[in-house]
Amino acid sequence: MSSPQQARAQASAITSGKSVPEAEPSPTSRLRALFDRPQLSPGQRRIAQYLIEHITEAAFLSITDLAERVGVSQPSVTRFAGAVGFSGYPALRERLQAIALGTLAAGPGAAEEAGGNELQAAVDAELENLENLRRDFADPDRLIAVGRELSASTPLTVLGLRISASLAEYFAYAARRIHPDVRLVTRSGSVAYDALLQSREAGGTWLLAFSMPRHAQETLTAVRVARSAGLRVALITDLALGPVADEADVTFASGTGSRLVFDSYAAPGVMAAALLQAMTDADPERTQARLEEYEQVSDQHQFFLRD
Repeated sequence: MSSPQQARAQASAITSGKSVPEAEPSPTSRLRALFDRPQLSPGQRRIAQYLIEHITEAAFLSITDLAERVGVSQPSVTRFAGAVGFSGYPALRERLQAIALGTLAAGPGAAEEAGGNELQAAVDAELENLENLRRDFADPDRLIAVGRELSASTPLTVLGLRISASLAEYFAYAARRIHPDVRLVTRSGSVAYDALLQSREAGGTWLLAFSMPRHAQETLTAVRVARSAGLRVALITDLALGPVADEADVTFASGTGSRLVFDSYAAPGVMAAALLQAMTDADPERTQARLEEYEQVSDQHQFFLRD
């Protein structure tokens, strides 16, 4: 992102017919690009945030001092260095020092002017994820077709383990308003396997699975169990490639926000809502009848506050 001064200079050069070299990324932008990796654990993201917020000082700290400042162990710092692509902390610190010197040369306030604070950067990253999803929706045929298949699967099983449980619960809650038999699985191990096998025995044909970073080993195992039982698998995740995606019949990939200590799910949430919309459109008469029946029940028992 250009500063106001850079923008005015570029505009002036354009009107005068001169070419303008592309502005160098700000030090803060370089750090964010370096650390923007969904596979980082929450503890590793705390280290990344500390380095971004205190780069001019943190880049010159020993591994012992950095670990103490962040409140983590020295091995955690070493693992963090490896997770962001370095052979160890010395190699990472060398890169950080080069960026820190660039920050000092840019002068006070340069980082904020170039990229805003970390919360603003997180929102910017999510806006980019949503824009990518918007481009994917330019051709909605595949999503519409899968929505039709999920609508016809009775029962329909929805799987979300560990951090993915919240998205699965949202989808299942809404899907129950328009589908007669939705079964939610948020526990792993034999409990999940029983539910998947029973769903297939009851006539179910599809499993909708959510797999968000950090991707749970149990999700991969559960998807394999579902496939072996004869269920087809639709997957909502952040990666089009990977072990879980390899096992799925169809994958809808949408980016997650990884700028903060814990991921945010704006794009996967919209993807889930779009798939629900496709299910409602697949059987409009059933949808209307079930929604009207639910409204009558909710009014009778006063489920919701009245405006």
